[in-house]
Amino acid sequence: MSEGVGDVGAVVGDVDEVPEASNKGGAAALTPGTGTTERDSWLPQWLVAQPLYAGWAWTVLWAGLIVLDEVVDLAGWTWYLLVLAAALPTLISTLVVLYATPRRHLKAVDATVLGHFFVRFLALVAAFMVWAASVVMSASISTTVQSVIGDSEKEVTALGFNLMLAAVPLVLSVLWMAFIVRCAWFLRRLRGWRQTPVKTRVPKKFLKGRPRLKRVVVGLAHPGLLLVAGLGTSVLALFIGAAEFTLNVIG
Repeated sequence: MSEGVGDVGAVVGDVDEVPEASNKGGAAALTPGTGTTERDSWLPQWLVAQPLYAGWAWTVLWAGLIVLDEVVDLAGWTWYLLVLAAALPTLISTLVVLYATPRRHLKAVDATVLGHFFVRFLALVAAFMVWAASVVMSASISTTVQSVIGDSEKEVTALGFNLMLAAVPLVLSVLWMAFIVRCAWFLRRLRGWRQTPVKTRVPKKFLKGRPRLKRVVVGLAHPGLLLVAGLGTSVLALFIGAAEFTLNVIG
């Protein structure tokens, strides 16, 4: 019993406490008189002071470009690049923060048996729904191919491979969105919803001696920003593409 308590205490002791910068001193007030901010002097003060707002502005800019891409009718694959660009700052920050944080920082705190099994239950339900949808779609595609092509085995196989290749972008999009949701879930537990959290579960050694850069990275690794930049722009692009496809079919 005492051994488990010691493990939890070790984790809590390694939790990072990030003091909030005052309005007067800005991010430089994080390390007064230490000179540790000199290595990060290249970072703009507005970015250090409001990293989350900068992330929102970046996301809105690229979301507008996604809409513009559909208006000017560029190449169909360009929206993949635009979605990736919209999520790039928060995604990179998220990956850096999650990579630097051991899993024990999350497992030892706020972990309940009910929460553990409920999350697994939702995962199983989602997996079953995906499997059922794939079975129905496979049967429908098989019937459609047989009715259109006929009994030519060669043509049926060729059309099947073409349909499979055409489904790859959709599958990648779904996996991408699932990845974003999972990362946002861990970010919520790791650093909360505040722009500059006072206390996080990020290790103290993360970007030690570089408070300005750390403030920007932790600020951009925000669960809400990641969901909007990664998941929201993906849904926007898919919705626009689906609407355009529907109009073409109706026309």
